[in-house]
Order: sequence, then structure tokens, then C-alpha cells
Amino acid sequence: MIKIINTNLKFVLIASLVMLCFSCKDKESKTSELVVTPNSKTEVLAPKTKLSKNFRDYWYNGEAEITSYKLEQERYGEIREGQALLLFVTEDFLPEKQVKADNYSDSNTPILKMNATKNFVTGIYPYSIMQSTFYPVANNQHALKISASVQEWCGHVYTQLNNRDDFEVVTHSYFQGEADSTFNLEKSWTENELWIKLRIDPKSLPVGEIEIIPSLEYIRLNHDELKSYKAFTSLENGSYTISYEDLDRVLKINFNPNFPYDILGWEETSTSSSDASEEVLTTKATKLKTLKSDYWNKKSVSDIKLRETLKLQ
Repeated sequence: MIKIINTNLKFVLIASLVMLCFSCKDKESKTSELVVTPNSKTEVLAPKTKLSKNFRDYWYNGEAEITSYKLEQERYGEIREGQALLLFVTEDFLPEKQVKADNYSDSNTPILKMNATKNFVTGIYPYSIMQSTFYPVANNQHALKISASVQEWCGHVYTQLNNRDDFEVVTHSYFQGEADSTFNLEKSWTENELWIKLRIDPKSLPVGEIEIIPSLEYIRLNHDELKSYKAFTSLENGSYTISYEDLDRVLKINFNPNFPYDILGWEETSTSSSDASEEVLTTKATKLKTLKSDYWNKKSVSDIKLRETLKLQ
């Protein structure tokens, strides 16, 4: 009798160990198949995008891509002429400190950074806007960091979003109703990161009805709440459109459908509230010139001619 019990006990222990092993393997295999899930506190990484030889040759040759645009910017119910610029460059990123790494390390995160600038004048005073987005070239998670600053004669505002357990947000503003604040957001798609995702692989862009945090520039200029909004997105041959019903806003990005998927321009339509009336106006950016350059080494007086190449005033 005792021998039978011992035999049965051994069988139960062996069966339990086998089931435990299969359970662990099952979890590992499923993890590699999961995709980035919006509104998830713990971001699950999707499989990495396999970078082509064309991608490596173009983006890892020691140069940045700089593209200038003619800008027609809606502000205060009128269209203002100005200039916009998109700068894309690969960098090594420190995942913990979330800043550019000074030295290479296997623990760094390779990213494709986008600096987007706008300069235009409203009446007597100028606007200067810059957004920076740091997005992994692996194309398998949300942007690691996004920041935006807006300067004009009334003052300046700054917003920074860091991707940690949640999206951690810090804002600074000269407006009484905004002032300084820190808060967390649940993770979701961000409009800022979608521009870079487009440059890596347009086919990886999310389509359909999704939740998106609008660009930090838009949020600051319009004093809307920084949060995710329901949006409908569509991808056609050479254009990606984002429609926000609650914001009455549509953004259309036009791009080259062939590598390197350069951005040819964009249109942003929204209802503008001026002192006199409400009307639908469209901000437009049209490509002027693209230059590949190690611009950080072009800082002498003689290098100013490169601005002429980019048709920058």
C-alpha cells in the first residue's frame, strides 16, 4: 500500500514539473507575438522591425536629413507665412536617463530622432516652435521621450513626456490657468511618434479607430487638455490621415511611398476661434529642399551658405 502511494506521489510530482515547464515556455512564445497595446500600464514590446540595407546605408552614414518647408500657419483666425523644418537623425539613447548617450554601449537604445521647428510672425511679434521626438528604430514601442517648446513675446511654454511605467508629463507655462504641473497618463499612441514610424515603415502605421495623444504643439497652441482622444486614421498610397472628431481637426501627412519615405508636406485643418467669428482654416507645409549633412560640424561663418541651399531665410 505504501509503495503504491509513493509511486502515485512521484507521478504527480513529475507531471507537475512537466506542466510547469510547458507553462513557462508557453508564456515566452506568446510574449514575442504580442503587439504594443495602447492604454497599458506595462508596455509590451512587439517584434522588432528588421532594418533593411537601404535603411542602414541611409540613416547610419554619419549624417542627418534636413528638409525645409514653406509654411502657411493658421493662428488667431488668419494664415501666416513662415518656414518649417524637419530634421531626422539616428542617435544612441540612454533608456534610464532618457537623454542622448555620449558613448556607445550595448545597453543603449538606438533611436531615430525628429526635431520639428516652425517660425512665423503674428502681427508685430514672432513665434518659434520646436518639438523633439525620440523613437526606437526597432519600431516596437512608443516614443521614449517627446518635448515641445513655444516662444513668443508674451512668454514661453514647455512640455515634456517621458515613457516609463506610465507616460510621465511635466509642463511649464506663463498662463495662470496652466502654470507648472506634473501628472501621469496611460500609454497610447502619440501623434508625434507616428511621423517617425512613417519614416521607418509606413505599413506599420496604425489604421482605423484608435486613441491618440495629439501633437504637443497643437495642445499648447490651443490650450486643450493633454490626453488621448478618439481618432480615425487611414493610410493611402502616399498619405496618412488622422481625424479627431472631438477636436474638429484633421491632419494629413503626404509622403514619398518609396524609401526613404520622405515627407513631402502636410495639411492641418481645424476650426479656428477668432475674435470675430469661427471659420475653418488650413495650415499647409510644402517641401522646399532636402539636405543630408553632419550639421553639427557646420558651425563656421562660411557654412551659412548651406542655409541658402535649404532656402532658409
